[in-house]
Amino acid sequence: MLHINGQFLRPSTEYRTLAILEELAEDNTLSQSQLGERTGLSGAMVNHYLKDLRDRNILDVRPLNARSNEYVLTAQGERLRRDLFADYCAEIVRSYTALKQLVHRKLAGLERDGRRRLVFFGASETCEIALSAVRAMNLTVLALLDNNPAKHGEVLAGHTIFPPRVIESIGCDAIVVTSFGQADDILKQVRPLAETRNIPVVRL
Repeated sequence: MLHINGQFLRPSTEYRTLAILEELAEDNTLSQSQLGERTGLSGAMVNHYLKDLRDRNILDVRPLNARSNEYVLTAQGERLRRDLFADYCAEIVRSYTALKQLVHRKLAGLERDGRRRLVFFGASETCEIALSAVRAMNLTVLALLDNNPAKHGEVLAGHTIFPPRVIESIGCDAIVVTSFGQADDILKQVRPLAETRNIPVVRL
């Protein structure tokens, strides 16, 4: 199941086509309402896309019974599915690379200043990208912290997640806030310690 829906990444015609083809490749007996639920499309939109795909010889519509059909990808439809999926993956990789480069630029100042021993605070998807970026830099992540007790003891990209209290015993050169959603709360939480130790706090 493919999902993209946000302020900057919005579903395109190609994306919706791929979403429908992926679902039908997995189960060609899905009803239009089931397709709508799985792809996040309205019934009218699903109907529009199915008609268009049938007219373009992408789908072969075959009656199952008096009330339902099966939607079988033709050879042309399977080629289109593969091509769209390849383009989709390439675009995701480009977005990941761009975000990784952005994180690299954010951390480059610490590297230049010789502040190489870091604590990451916020075990999120953003943190995972930041950990990947750090591997290409002369920086070391001493600890990965998170406020969520359910995450403590788990491992993210090779780093065990610890509760925030362990920061008191860590001699780090900087604290990096690696959570977008909780950034303001984390900044308030670490600011007293950072000011006492005279270490910077970097927000991604």
